[in-house]
Amino acid sequence: QVQLVESGGGLVQAGGSLRLSCAASGRTVSSHAMGWFRQAPGKRRDFVAAIDWSGDNTYYANSVKGRFTISRDNAKNTVTLQMNSLKPEDTAVYYCAATRTHPTLYDYDYWGQGTQVTVSS
Repeated sequence: QVQLVESGGGLVQAGGSLRLSCAASGRTVSSHAMGWFRQAPGKRRDFVAAIDWSGDNTYYANSVKGRFTISRDNAKNTVTLQMNSLKPEDTAVYYCAATRTHPTLYDYDYWGQGTQVTVSS
């Protein structure tokens, strides 16, 4: 019913920037809060950033605060993660997700397939 497709992953050098996009489709997608998660090899999937349905409130993991920015365009049904000052520890598969609850409850209903981000040093 709700489909999410990530794009924009790739290989960058430490200190560089990358922009991830998530295209969403399905009924009432614009009423969902959206989030980004990441999973590095051998690690659990961790929360990165989230934005509420209106785009007025954002939330960030401490590890990315000040470097990453999440935004959304409900008219285009897209959510974007702008990643600056990238570090090798940011290397992971990044997933887009949607929830009908408060984004910090981590109760996400829909997930994309993931996109690989690799930061070299």
